[in-house]
Amino acid sequence: MNTFHLMFAPMEGQSDPALREQCYNNGATSTFTEMARVAALVRNNKSTWEKIDIPKEIPTYIQISVVNENNLARFLHKFEPQPGFLGFNLNLGCPSPKVIQKGLGCALLKRTAKVQRLIKIIQQHGYSASIKMRLGLNQFEKEKKVYLNLINAVDADFFIVHARHGMERDKDAPDWSVYKECVATGKNIIANGDITTKEQITELRAIGCKGAMIGRAAVEDPTIFARLK
Repeated sequence: MNTFHLMFAPMEGQSDPALREQCYNNGATSTFTEMARVAALVRNNKSTWEKIDIPKEIPTYIQISVVNENNLARFLHKFEPQPGFLGFNLNLGCPSPKVIQKGLGCALLKRTAKVQRLIKIIQQHGYSASIKMRLGLNQFEKEKKVYLNLINAVDADFFIVHARHGMERDKDAPDWSVYKECVATGKNIIANGDITTKEQITELRAIGCKGAMIGRAAVEDPTIFARLK
């Protein structure tokens, strides 16, 4: 990742093709679909398949939520990439209790061997595999640095680090102090969490981040990418 990337985040109920196209036309380097559960894709759930549709050639990563390796392999066996498809992004950040109960989202952060196997399955099918993650399921996991353990142990193409743990909400300030140690792993790190100004982009570049992901601010105003450039 030689250039600094500006990515439009996977936003549930928001990241539809029309908004992804708007963000791309305003300067987003790449966009992400909203999260799709692989278990539903394997069951051929129509609305879930619609979530990962890329109707126009807009650079798009498909975000998936999965814990079962066999389901992932079954899905990838029948998956056919559309023009614009860039790769898969594994969700390790969703803090929803319903998602956590299924062992998905933030619950996967400490399962480094499992995550590495999931990433490897995607890569063995010839696709890019990245991760979007939080700092842990809770403050305890953050203090134990499960996020750093995962980055060190997993060979993903890049890691989007949302600088909050799973119990924190949008009103809680993201902890940007973690980015320096994340970058020190030598992996490709994308920053995420309340990024809205050119000054922040300059700071992230100086730290060594390879890009920034914009979510809520882009939903409110897709032209933010042009301003940040």
